[in-house]
Amino acid sequence: MSVAFLKGLGMGAGLIMAIGAQNAFVLRQGLLRRYVFVCALICTLCDMALISAGVAGMGSLIVAHPQLLSLAKWGGAAFLAWYGLRSAMAAFKAGGLEAASQGVGSVAAAVAAAFSFSLLNPHVYLDTVVLLGAVGGQQPGDGRIEFALGAICASVLWFFGLAYGARLLAPLFARPIAWRVLDALIAVVMWGLAASLLM
Repeated sequence: MSVAFLKGLGMGAGLIMAIGAQNAFVLRQGLLRRYVFVCALICTLCDMALISAGVAGMGSLIVAHPQLLSLAKWGGAAFLAWYGLRSAMAAFKAGGLEAASQGVGSVAAAVAAAFSFSLLNPHVYLDTVVLLGAVGGQQPGDGRIEFALGAICASVLWFFGLAYGARLLAPLFARPIAWRVLDALIAVVMWGLAASLLM
């Protein structure tokens, strides 16, 4: 493994592992064991596309045209606020794991949510396109490709590890209080992210 690959892997892991809307969504789907593969796959593919675009030079375009992020900011804030409200309401009526799994929608709703969490949050663009793109773009020669592959590898490992590793927590989430705490935390995270976008 090259230094550029390891640098991409480390930086990608550091950015992606921070708690956020996308991770909370994937964790919840993993706990419920509903549409786990498709949700992890969509989040990973979106990250792959954004990382590749950033390393290819799209980060400079976004920095030069901040109105692109401004458009995503308002849509993202509205979506995150809505999802936070939904989670807050669920915190008051959540049952155990078995009861909570009955409220999950269709595969189409899960796909739409995965794309929304992946593409409507401007923080995703800042992390993948701007930050990873800026560092990856500075790598000499084939280092750009190796850096991008390292960051993409971190994304694949994280999303699939989180989605399928969540089932290890299933005994804990058989208790209604655990779902209430998780939903309350998700609501706080979503509202915090929405507020940070509007500031």
